[in-house]
Amino acid sequence: MKALFVNGSPRKNFNTAKLLESAMKGASDSGAETELIHLYDYKYKGCVSCFACKLKNKNFDGICVYRDDLRPVLEKAFNSDIIVMGSPIYFSFVTGMMRSFIERLIFSVMTYSTDSNGQVIKNVDKKFAQQVFTQ
Repeated sequence: MKALFVNGSPRKNFNTAKLLESAMKGASDSGAETELIHLYDYKYKGCVSCFACKLKNKNFDGICVYRDDLRPVLEKAFNSDIIVMGSPIYFSFVTGMMRSFIERLIFSVMTYSTDSNGQVIKNVDKKFAQQVFTQ
């Protein structure tokens, strides 16, 4: 089992990192292959709404097509069995770096459809949802 731990804190040795390291040790002790990523080590932005991931009949591997420092991290996330994210809460939200990571991680696997009333329904790929959102 591969477990990716993602630190959304600008501090590599404080509370969030320590919690992630503790969880990582537990996963490692249980036999998981683990890796810790510090998002503040990378230069990237959130989703730029290029919609390249939504074009039909294109060769697309499910990962955001935008090429920057985050691309290898997204590849690791998609190849992991579990993703554990940690972030401090600033102004009632995760950090901007974590928010941008989540946008890039999830938008490419979201689909849009409409119900019988014309209401837009957003769905996330079921395989991906099991990987990211199971407890």
